[in-house]
Amino acid sequence: MPSPDPFDWSAPAASGPVDATVTLPGSKSLTNRFLVLAARASGVSRLRDPLRSRDTLLMAQAMRSLGAAVEDVEDGDWLVTPGGSTGDATVDCGLAGTVMRFVPPLAALSSGVVHFDGDPQARTRPMGPALDALRALGVGVDDGGRGALPFDVLGSGSVKGGSVTLDASASSQFISALLLSGAHYDDGVTVHHDGKPVPSQPHLDMTVEALRDAGADVDDSEPNTWRVEPGPLNPLDVQIEPDLSNAAPFLAAALVTGGRVHVPGWPQHTTQAGDDIRDILDQMGAEVTLGRDGLTVSAPDGFGGVDLDLHDASELTPVVAALAALAQGPSIIRGVAHIRGHETDRLAALAHELTALGATVDETEDGLRINPRPLSPGTFHTYADHRMVMAAAVLGLAVPGLVVEDVGTVAKTLPTFTDLWDRMLLREQASAATDSVR
Repeated sequence: MPSPDPFDWSAPAASGPVDATVTLPGSKSLTNRFLVLAARASGVSRLRDPLRSRDTLLMAQAMRSLGAAVEDVEDGDWLVTPGGSTGDATVDCGLAGTVMRFVPPLAALSSGVVHFDGDPQARTRPMGPALDALRALGVGVDDGGRGALPFDVLGSGSVKGGSVTLDASASSQFISALLLSGAHYDDGVTVHHDGKPVPSQPHLDMTVEALRDAGADVDDSEPNTWRVEPGPLNPLDVQIEPDLSNAAPFLAAALVTGGRVHVPGWPQHTTQAGDDIRDILDQMGAEVTLGRDGLTVSAPDGFGGVDLDLHDASELTPVVAALAALAQGPSIIRGVAHIRGHETDRLAALAHELTALGATVDETEDGLRINPRPLSPGTFHTYADHRMVMAAAVLGLAVPGLVVEDVGTVAKTLPTFTDLWDRMLLREQASAATDSVR
């Protein structure tokens, strides 16, 4: 599946406080985990309100390539009928970390060679620990010694499984990948992490909870060790939560404009790391209210800087960095060295783009120091990274004339982003027009 055609977008500036309700589609992380689990479950699964974005459509196609059926049904749901591949197959990973990491352990159960490749940028994303772990479990892998895309998984129809030790300090997805398929291995799987603290612990908690939803026997009681017992997985019937990380730029708009944004359907309990945005915005001075009808963020004019460890919610870094560049005081973001290996080196990209607009930004070993300064318009480069688009949109609210390069890359996780953004601001403009009439 090719990436969307690149085009530039003039980020709209806010003419006054926003006052909007923004309804967001489902979580990418949950959608892709449930697709993997459903592809080998013991019956037909129904995923309700899944996210349809480039990453999830690539995952759905990967499951089809491995023998499962993923069908569109009424109300936007997906029905997933499990199946296994008995021949060679090809998986297009695009730029999706979940596809390039979650699918190979499942592909090892196929009877044939499964070829993996993706976008040029994807070939720089680390895969070595994941591929070495598969080899340690007896799976044939041919990557030409690169430890990255492209590579082949030589499926033999079964995997013995057992115990494996790896260093997942670059990505928690290395662990989640093995756990999601481990129940289908003859001896299950036990994964030991040996290295610096695993980033994005909430994503591991999400994987464990999703497995338990499917009836898997998972033991995560010992630090840095996860065990999935062998056995069949139950079919799923699950409602996909809204994507809370995708909500971050919209909620940030309340802070930047001194307005109010409501996101319906915000879960009372969740394993999504994006839920941390509530505490972050609260620390910056917003009023954050979680009720039965969703989450509401409102803010006065002006907000302060923060000192944050985003190790467990690193996907929020670009939007938080954009807020920090507009704050009334310096900010420090720490604990996110691993995001140098995401869609791009996010720390270098953010430092370069914010500095180009006028902020004073220093890269540290594991984060950024940001001193806000008056910002000037220019072109904000996005490096084929959807989160950079979202950061740029937040900046554009307060920097008229900001142009966002290759805004189409946001389709990776939220194809409707610019439409939702424009609608949020149209409500703000309508509200301002009503006030002027009064």
